[in-house]
Amino acid sequence: MPTLAVPSCESVQPAEALLTPDPLLPIAPDGPLVRVSFVIGPDGRVHSPFVLYSGGSNEDAAVLRAVRGWRYRPALCNGVPTDSEVRVRFSIHE
Repeated sequence: MPTLAVPSCESVQPAEALLTPDPLLPIAPDGPLVRVSFVIGPDGRVHSPFVLYSGGSNEDAAVLRAVRGWRYRPALCNGVPTDSEVRVRFSIHE
């Protein structure tokens, strides 16, 4: 049975944020906390965003709407653009 060869990254550069506007979340004493995970593709766009920790349906929707529009310079593996996973926490307090 053949074995899959997984390339190793001898030279890694993490993704770099280019355009990441904050989502519009309500300000409250115990403001919402939302955690999301997504993949930054080789094209620098956000792919497959999902909520890890919910701050409520409206807050979750606002965060997902915002991150879908974010743009990055993609991570590089040996100089080649590659996928990278990102986790972000949003919280707003008075």
